[in-house]
Amino acid sequence: MTTRSDSGPVGEELQVPDKDAKAMVGTEDTPGSKASPNPQKLRPSVFHSIKFFVLCHSLLQLAQLMISGYLKSSISTVEKRFGLSSQTSGLLAAFNEVGNTALIVFVSYFGSRVHRPRLIGCGAILVTLAGILMTVPHFISEPYRYDRTSPADMPQDFEASLCLPSTKALASASSNSSCSSYTEARHLAVVGIMFTAQTLLGVGGVPIQPFGISYIDDFSHNSNSPLYLGILFAVTMMGPGMAYGLGSLMLRLYVDIDRMPEGGINLTSKDPRWVGAWWLGFLISAGAVALAAIPYFFFPKEMPKEKQELRFRRKGLAVSDPPVSKGEDSSSEQNPADSPEKKDNLAQIAPDLTVIQFIKVFPRVLLRTLRHPIFLLVVLSQVCMSSMAAGMATFLPKFLERQFSVTASYANLLIGCLTIPLAIVGIVVGGILVKRLRLGPVHCGTLCLLSALCCLVLSTPLFFMGCSSHQIAGISHQPGAQPGLELFPGCMESCSCPSDDFNPVCDSSSRVEYITPCHAGCRSRVVQEAPDKSQVFYTNCSCVAGGGPVPAGSCDSACGHLVLPFMILVSLGAALASVTHTPSFMLILRGVKKEDKTLAVGIQFMLMRVLAWMPSPVIHGSAIDTTCVYWAHSCGRQAVCHYYDHDLLRNRFIGLQFFFKTGSLACFALILAILRQQDKEERTKATIPNPGLQQQLLASEAKKEPEESRV
Repeated sequence: MTTRSDSGPVGEELQVPDKDAKAMVGTEDTPGSKASPNPQKLRPSVFHSIKFFVLCHSLLQLAQLMISGYLKSSISTVEKRFGLSSQTSGLLAAFNEVGNTALIVFVSYFGSRVHRPRLIGCGAILVTLAGILMTVPHFISEPYRYDRTSPADMPQDFEASLCLPSTKALASASSNSSCSSYTEARHLAVVGIMFTAQTLLGVGGVPIQPFGISYIDDFSHNSNSPLYLGILFAVTMMGPGMAYGLGSLMLRLYVDIDRMPEGGINLTSKDPRWVGAWWLGFLISAGAVALAAIPYFFFPKEMPKEKQELRFRRKGLAVSDPPVSKGEDSSSEQNPADSPEKKDNLAQIAPDLTVIQFIKVFPRVLLRTLRHPIFLLVVLSQVCMSSMAAGMATFLPKFLERQFSVTASYANLLIGCLTIPLAIVGIVVGGILVKRLRLGPVHCGTLCLLSALCCLVLSTPLFFMGCSSHQIAGISHQPGAQPGLELFPGCMESCSCPSDDFNPVCDSSSRVEYITPCHAGCRSRVVQEAPDKSQVFYTNCSCVAGGGPVPAGSCDSACGHLVLPFMILVSLGAALASVTHTPSFMLILRGVKKEDKTLAVGIQFMLMRVLAWMPSPVIHGSAIDTTCVYWAHSCGRQAVCHYYDHDLLRNRFIGLQFFFKTGSLACFALILAILRQQDKEERTKATIPNPGLQQQLLASEAKKEPEESRV
């Protein structure tokens, strides 16, 4: 009776002209809003449009993923600049997930209790501050000296690397002056600042995606919500590609572009001592996040449903009494909160719980969800895939630099233009196949298994696409290598070469590399000026046949031409691995109980962060460190690695990728076996009648027989 009494006024309001209806949409249809006497406030605002929110949120998530992925594009540069090992840099990259994982669980608790747009804006401001904090180490550090034997200007820098008797005294004096307690304290402060910034970056990203998705789903038309979320994810997926593209541009610039020395620099981007302007990308990304965060402070806590929803109500309500009851039934059916099946859903009951009650309930629901075999195996397979992706995204640029002698800028360009776009295509293709072919659980498992198998097959040739390290005088003595330093024994006895210097030169005729010109016995240098860049040569080298000249820089890789075929195979493998994203996600949604779906997805992402995105960069970094053959030392501590064993590096890096792909394939095989067994059991139940039902039928027939005989 109360509903029918309310339907009269609604029907009268729907007959008002459009302008008045729009004004009512902005006021009366807004939950918790107050009528304002000012007629100007009745005009519809752009911040009451869900379409504008989708646009703003797409740009914000794009900028957020760009700033969170930018460190991976410049990881090798940060290592060289601050003397970090790959294990430390991998831990730095993983710290982004620490703050995020610690707080993401409570998103289900807070839900719609808070002002979601403002909380998203506050998270974006925190992400901006974290990005700015990442640049602080550049400004508090001294200008970068790529040859640490000289504390002064460039000419002394080159003289210190030459074979001069006075070099020993100069080197010892400079090393004693550079290794002070203040220097070590500053190094620890720099590393601590970067770890803090990465943690804040993860904390700031906690409310952005979950609250944005729920806000769009709550206030968009039911038929428009999938479209809006699809647009959001499509724009967001471009973020990592833009991060690598930005890294490619920034690393072409010299690190101290804001404080260049007076005489300039004689380094090129191909020199192993080159350090690009890694910090500039963080400033640009932080500025983009700050701009994208501004509109969120003007969105309301709740906004009216889209106009299409009002038209739907006009059809259902502006009729006679019997259809009104029908409309009531349909609306009640569409309200999922009222269904008894969802009363046990933690996401539904979370707003009614206190924080302590939520923490007590969460482990019980977590264990109940993890007992489901399909859910557990799908999550394990996604953990393996994510571990592969996390290691590849973090250290693939460094691997390309070392294995194929490409610049950091070019390595990022290849990843941003090949690998990331093909991975996006793989996700889209997987979604299209699931939708167009209407794949059930068994066929989704088959698609995942075939994609993982093809991905594994494509990664096999990567073990052989590379070459061994060239000979480095005094470090590597490989059997069958061309003679290097041993050809002229005692050629550098008169030189006092510093032990901590690194200024490599390459004897291209014998393909032997020397750590410094001093180790090659070179006594003079020549600079060839050119319009675009200047090239440095060293002459009068007693350890080189003919005395030189030898160019500055490392020897180029003998297999540099394989970088493009290598990247094509890696990108195709990434596309095939991405095909499994949507079907495996559907296996989770169709495999768990209806009331646990929301929490199952949250548990899935939490486990992927804890088991994959956090440990995988550290595991890959530790594996890379084991292949190092020459470490730099700074003030007695082990710093960055200058030379790797290329064969070991390739086998261990690709081997880790192969291991995770094999684990994912095994999980998908078990999933398919379980699904087929369940499907077979369901078919047998459908074909074989119920024995209890047969007994009832026989008993009823037995009762009928005496009655018929009596007749």
